[in-house]
Formats: sequence, C-alpha cells, structure tokens
Amino acid sequence: MDNFLIIRLSSLGDIIHTLPAFSALRKSFPEAKISWVVEDKGHDILDLVPGIDKIIVAHTEGWRLNRRKFWTEISRLKRELKDENQIALDFQGLAKSGFIAFISGSKKRTGFHRKNLREPLASLFYTEKLEEIPETIHVISKNLKLLTRVGIQEEQYEFPLVLPAEISEAVKVKLRKTGYDEQEKLILFNVGAAWETKRWFPEKWIELIEIMKTKEFFPLLLWGNEEEKALASQVHKKTQVPLAPFLSLQEVMALIKESSLLVSGDTFALQAACAFSRPVVGIFGPSNPQRNGPFSPHDKVAIHGMECGNCYKRKCPTIECLKKITPQEVAALSHQLLKENA
Repeated sequence: MDNFLIIRLSSLGDIIHTLPAFSALRKSFPEAKISWVVEDKGHDILDLVPGIDKIIVAHTEGWRLNRRKFWTEISRLKRELKDENQIALDFQGLAKSGFIAFISGSKKRTGFHRKNLREPLASLFYTEKLEEIPETIHVISKNLKLLTRVGIQEEQYEFPLVLPAEISEAVKVKLRKTGYDEQEKLILFNVGAAWETKRWFPEKWIELIEIMKTKEFFPLLLWGNEEEKALASQVHKKTQVPLAPFLSLQEVMALIKESSLLVSGDTFALQAACAFSRPVVGIFGPSNPQRNGPFSPHDKVAIHGMECGNCYKRKCPTIECLKKITPQEVAALSHQLLKENA
C-alpha cells in the first residue's frame, strides 16, 4: 500500500487549489495514509476536509540556518514526518517545501519541473520531477498533473469541504445582527487582498455599490485583516453598507457559501467561493485569471489586457491594469451573473 505526504504550506487560496488533487489521490488510494504539511493559517481549512489522516503544522516563519529555533523545528518535523514508505508530493515548489520533502525520509519525492517552480532550488530535493508543463493552464490542473507521477489521470475539480452545521448557523446569527433577511440575496464585496496590486480602489468600490444598490440585494463588505478593515470602513462611510462582523476563517467560508454573489479581487475569498460553486465576479490586475481565476464557465472576470499584463508584481507605481476597470463594467457583469442564476 502506498502512503502519501502532501506538501502545500500556503497560501490560503493555494491550499484551496490543491484540494482537488487530494480528492483525486484519496479516490485512487482509499486505504492509503495521507498526511499534509501546512503552515499555521491553513490548518483551519484542512480541518474541513474529511479523509486527511494527519495534518502536520510547519512553523516556517523566520527560518534562518543560524537560528536555534530553526533547528529545533526541523528536529520536530523530522520526527513527525519520518516515513520512508511514503511518497512526498511537493505542490508548493519552494526551497523550504522541497527541504521538508527531503527531511521526511520519503524514498520517492516528487515535484514539478524546475521551470515550473517558483524557486528552482527546490528541484534538488526531488527524486523525480514532472515534465515541463505550460504555466497558462489553471493552477488546479497543474496540481492534478503532478499526480500523473503516481498513475492518476484526473481532470475533474472536486473540493471535499464539509462545513459543520454549527459554524453555518453561527454565521447566520451574526448576519441577522447586521440587518440581513434570509429572503434577500446576499452580495459580498471583498475589498481586500494580500498584494497592493490586487486591491481595487476605494472610490471604485463606492461607485460600484451605489450603482448596484437595490432592495432586492443585501450588500455586505468583507474584510480579513486590520488593513482590509480600514479599507472597508472607508467604503462603509460613503455607502452605509455594513461591514461583516469579525469572523474566524471557517466562518468566512460559511459566509461565502451563504452568498448569492461575490465580487472580489484575486484572493482567498474568490478561491473559496469557486470551491463552493458560488457565483463570482473577479477583478483582475497583474495575475492571469486563466491560471488563478474562476473556472466555472458562468463566472465573470473584469480585466483589461496590458502590454505588461500577467506580470505578477506585488508593487507597481501606476497599477494601470486595475485603474482601467470601471465600476460600470463590474456592475454589468454582476447583474448579468445574478440574472443567469436567478
């Protein structure tokens, strides 16, 4: 019997994008022991996934070879991961994830071709690599292709997420306190993103919301950290649209599952909505929606082609790609999607 070690440490959206690979692996090897190494923040997502036998949290923040904390953590990980009879699958493609595969003791350590790695150094830790694949395919399909090295041919996207009823009910209680009536269509405007270049501008969110205001919809501003909350508060002051209350990660996922529409940049909320098959309008700047965006043929994307497009830069002096996206076009896409899902 083959056992497997999945290595996908972060980010939250990328963990979501790796779930179909886990699902395909579990279906093909129902009796196998499947473990997953993840960083702290991703643990809450994996807790919602039945069928993972062991979740190992890797505390990788601030890793430095000259720090005692690093070597203490490596010793702990080696003890928890050690199993020469497992196959390590590195979906992360970083030097640290390749190194984790190495210290796991797995005789077979599989990763992407070095040209498909964010850090080609990771390939030094693999015993075998996938052939080079085009980076234009969706990252979910890229992850599924890694499974061909263990004999799995899968193209379907399945997300084995199960939200406990008590979490969903707790979110509904909090929603009612914001004025939400379950007869209304809940529209989430997710104003934040980890990268500055993925954040649409407050004045554009304000104009979009003013265009879309109607008694039929209940708009809610979604945020994740304090910086995003400050941005959402700016929009709230101008529109009077309520802010979502503070929610745990699992509660955010339950909120997204409850929604009739999510309007969002390229960030975790968008990936979670796609996993739950909720209608999405994506606002895309420096990243490629064909690779990272919504994959349902019904979902919509607002994007303007630029000569510097798909640059994946976290900093930009102009962010012209986002500036070109207008509230009117996002509103039109949103209304079209709502009509299609009526």
